Amino acid sequence: MARPALTVALLLSSSTLIDACLQWLPTNRYESIVLSVSENENLATTLISRQNDLDAVVIEQNLLNRVTRENLLKAEMLFPAVIVGEVKGYVDYHPEELHLPGDQLVQLGYSIDAAISRFLRQDRSQESTDAATKAVGTLSRRLQARLGYLDVFYKRDPSRFLVRLAPDERKELLESLHRTYRNLLVSYFSDPAAADQALENFVNAAFFIDLPITCTVEIHVNLIDEFWKQLRLEGHKNDFLQDYRLALLDVMAHLCEMFRRSIPPDIPLSGTVLDYPSREVDQSVVSNESS
Repeated sequence: MARPALTVALLLSSSTLIDACLQWLPTNRYESIVLSVSENENLATTLISRQNDLDAVVIEQNLLNRVTRENLLKAEMLFPAVIVGEVKGYVDYHPEELHLPGDQLVQLGYSIDAAISRFLRQDRSQESTDAATKAVGTLSRRLQARLGYLDVFYKRDPSRFLVRLAPDERKELLESLHRTYRNLLVSYFSDPAAADQALENFVNAAFFIDLPITCTVEIHVNLIDEFWKQLRLEGHKNDFLQDYRLALLDVMAHLCEMFRRSIPPDIPLSGTVLDYPSREVDQSVVSNESS
């Protein structure tokens, strides 16, 4: 039996949260290692003992603070990371981390893939010689040796596309994306940093599950309609909601950029992408289940 592609450490404080994360990490792709962290234990020490086994980490937000972050950086314990907790718009671990609220864990596997891609691209773009960057480079080379130069960003797994998922899983994923997009709209003008994290979550998931653009538009329209009705019931003005079209344009722009970068740089277009057979999307199923 083939070994799972990626080894992920779960640093979480409750068994309930561990079970919830394990539910959304398919064993044929992720080997999950649960690392227990006691209240007074140094997180860096816990990671050092398994440093060479890990490709990414999932860390509960309340286990991270300024001192813990400094210990991790000092020990050169930098991994692609998904932080489980509230989207607050600031860095808990390192700049390439991704944040995922507890009610959106159905996106966890896709977020791990996105975190690894961000981590690998960071290494390619930096030339610094400090210890932390060297640590990033060491892990990046190990990941590239296992995943190949094109890594997960260029090699999306078609078996995990939305149209290939079981109906229940597809429905739950769309509901989760609906909550992510709501977070984006709620913070879009009031808290740009938090909105950026929510936007990042939505775009990453949309890219890796191959979400149809029409479905993204439908999520936006349904949420704006929901806000419009609530404001009208409460007797408030609602004409400002049209300004939120900027959020949709922002999402589209980020998605376009991800798809542009998804074309491998060293592979000629002729005979590859352009000749790839058109993908059939069951729009009716997606539309019905997202409503």
